Amino acid sequence: MSTIKNWRALLGERNPDEVVTKALVRDVQLPGGAGTMALITLDNGFDHTKPNTFGPLGLFALDEALTEIAGRTDLAAVGVTGKPFIFAVGADLKGAAALRTREEALAIGALGHHVFRQLGELDVPSFAFVNGAAMGGGLEVALHCTYRTISSGVPAVALPECFLGLVPGWGGTQLLPRLVGPAAAIKLIIENPLAQNRVTKGADAFALGVADAMFEPADFLEESLRWASRVLKGEVTVERAAHDGWEKAVADARFLVDMKLRGASPAPYRALDLIAMAETASRDEGFAAEDEALADLLTGDELRAGLYAFDLVQRRAKRPAGAPDKALARKVTKVGVVGAGLMASQMALLFARRLEVPVVLTDLDQARLDKGVGYVHAEADKLLAKGRISADQANRLKSLVTGSLTKDAFADADFVIEAVFEDLAVKKQVFAEVEAVVPAECVLATNTSSLSLTEMGADLAHPERLVGFHFFNPVAVMPLLEIIRGAATDDATLATAFAVGRTLKKSSVLVKDAPAFVVNRLLTCFMGEVVAAVDEGTPLEVAEHALDGLGLPMTPFALLQLVGPAVGLHVAETLHAAFPDRYGVSANLAKLVAAGKPGVYRPDFTLDPEAVAFFGGGDRPSTAEEVRERVLRALAREIRIMLDEGVVAAPQDIDLCMILGAGWPFHLGGITPYLDRTGIAQPRFLPPGVASVPA
Repeated sequence: MSTIKNWRALLGERNPDEVVTKALVRDVQLPGGAGTMALITLDNGFDHTKPNTFGPLGLFALDEALTEIAGRTDLAAVGVTGKPFIFAVGADLKGAAALRTREEALAIGALGHHVFRQLGELDVPSFAFVNGAAMGGGLEVALHCTYRTISSGVPAVALPECFLGLVPGWGGTQLLPRLVGPAAAIKLIIENPLAQNRVTKGADAFALGVADAMFEPADFLEESLRWASRVLKGEVTVERAAHDGWEKAVADARFLVDMKLRGASPAPYRALDLIAMAETASRDEGFAAEDEALADLLTGDELRAGLYAFDLVQRRAKRPAGAPDKALARKVTKVGVVGAGLMASQMALLFARRLEVPVVLTDLDQARLDKGVGYVHAEADKLLAKGRISADQANRLKSLVTGSLTKDAFADADFVIEAVFEDLAVKKQVFAEVEAVVPAECVLATNTSSLSLTEMGADLAHPERLVGFHFFNPVAVMPLLEIIRGAATDDATLATAFAVGRTLKKSSVLVKDAPAFVVNRLLTCFMGEVVAAVDEGTPLEVAEHALDGLGLPMTPFALLQLVGPAVGLHVAETLHAAFPDRYGVSANLAKLVAAGKPGVYRPDFTLDPEAVAFFGGGDRPSTAEEVRERVLRALAREIRIMLDEGVVAAPQDIDLCMILGAGWPFHLGGITPYLDRTGIAQPRFLPPGVASVPA
């Protein structure tokens, strides 16, 4: 049997539900008499909400089209483009999850290489016309072509595989660094995926050298065909620069990956090895190495974990469990923000930018108010300088945000959020003052990180319109929004909160009114166990790095430095008051706060001996392994209690909160399946099959 027949026999029925991306071929007469182009349109038959992907059947369809084209002698060129708004977004992830053996994993890698490389090995030039989102295998299709054009309106160009625990396995690690150089390739292959799966827009991809020409969306295909004609006629010459600096680029990237993951995730390291290999390897050698890497990673736990986490972020986050009917949401035409500090100013900027409605900040101090409004104006200028908004948009953004020394400015507001000091009495006073001036249906939102909404609204005339709206810092960057329902919060208020969260482009999770909610409760549990181990006599350096093997975004005391010891102490005190048997308050941490220390690190991130000296004193030191076990068991215990209390609807919501709000690593999947897999959680949090992560 031929190789294709072997692949069909092995992979053809692996995923019977595959949505097949077809390769539709039509002949196009190129302008200026340049000849005939066989233009392939990738199209799965659905609109842009279901992007083109490649499973085995889609790859076989493209292979058939290319095989037929290769037999023709009347063609001047071959082109590939996508359906409206979508080029292609890579491999079919459901199909990837269905692979079970190394033989199957090797086969899917080899099949992709066999099909895509034909585009670069035809007897005539090939052109990729990237008209829409191009990610993963979709971008690799374009990389195999001789030339590429891209639309300036493309919203996403990316190789996200390392984010999921894979490597670009259909040519990306070999072709991209040769095209754009190792440093730019590392940015797309490793740096962006590890930065919460950042994507690159069409214009930025063109600037990096991924494409040879860029055209506007309105007449993109027509202009691309004209450009292809000029290339074929010799009127345009595309130069390919030689690239050096491979060893330094890879070494620098390896240092950054070590800093971020500390060896916890194999995929970025495999990708770096493949990029380094691309400097000297032949195509056959490089592609074979990609096949081997895919085979190793496709059958490992990390991919299953990554796919579970990806499903949470892509699906569950968009359909929040327990959210009321959208139809109940009230319209928001003006927003009020109580306070003018940094957090309040960040909120004001986000509300103005996403809701495009007037936002008014209030404060008792004119200087603070001016500083808060000034922050928004300065950020608008930065966005303009970066080309992310136009001059008109910057001016409009500035005009939307104003300040007032009185809360009378909220008289026509539909949504007022407070961002004042984390003190229950202060917040109650604020809402009493706000309630006296706002309209009857105005939503009152609190950004509290730990306090009880029910207590906060106890003295309000209408506590049913109070809702928790907990952002994470920095507000513009962190994707999670914990929406908290108090004992009296009604459905209309809750529906409005979720609607606002969607407009802000946040992923919202419904949380019960419980101390510290989800993320801060678990981070305080985590931090409390580490600090307790140090207070008992464990060297701070040992406890600080005991969980490095997980690849968490930062170490415990670095996290404490980020949130501020005073904030950490306050949340610990709140949880100790609620659960004195499970949450302690470190006397040593209290001393650190009293001394005004920002943490245990100096500005250059070396340990400050004077600050470190506040901790310790015990005579019961633990090993790093003992600290790790202690922390994980405490987290498992707390999650079990939270689920029993109904703090969230399901374990998946705990996982979503920790991924989006605490940076729980994607490569571990959610925290609950990780605790299941490692045997820490007994009984398991998720029933068999739910997590799609091997136990």
